[in-house]
Amino acid sequence: QVLLVESGGGLVQPGGSLRLSCVASGFTFSTFAMYWYRQAPGKERELIATITPDLPRGGFTAYADSVKGRFTISRDNANNTVYLQMNTLKPEDTAVYYCNTLIDSGNYWGRGTQVTVSS
Repeated sequence: QVLLVESGGGLVQPGGSLRLSCVASGFTFSTFAMYWYRQAPGKERELIATITPDLPRGGFTAYADSVKGRFTISRDNANNTVYLQMNTLKPEDTAVYYCNTLIDSGNYWGRGTQVTVSS
C-alpha cells in the first residue's frame, strides 16, 4: 500500500522559511521521481518541484518559475523522505502543499500540509 505523509507546514511571516517533509512507504522510493504540488484557494493544483531518482543519471531537479531560486527539493533515500526547503516566502505561496509520485500502480497523493504566509 503506497502511502505519502506530508508535514512541516504552518504559519510564517513574509520572508521566512519552512521545510516540508514527505515520508513515503509501500514502494521502492529510491527508484521513482517525486513531486511537490500546491493548491491555493480557488486555483488549480500546480506542479512546483520535481526530483528524479539518483540513478541512472543523478537526481535532477526542476522548478516552476514561481518558486525557482527560492525553493529547493531534495531526497533522502535511506529514510524514504523527500523535502521541500522554502525560503523567502511570499503571501502568494499560501497554499496546501502535496507530495506526489507516479508509479505503475497509479498516481499517489498525500493529504497535504497547509502553508500560510502572512504578517
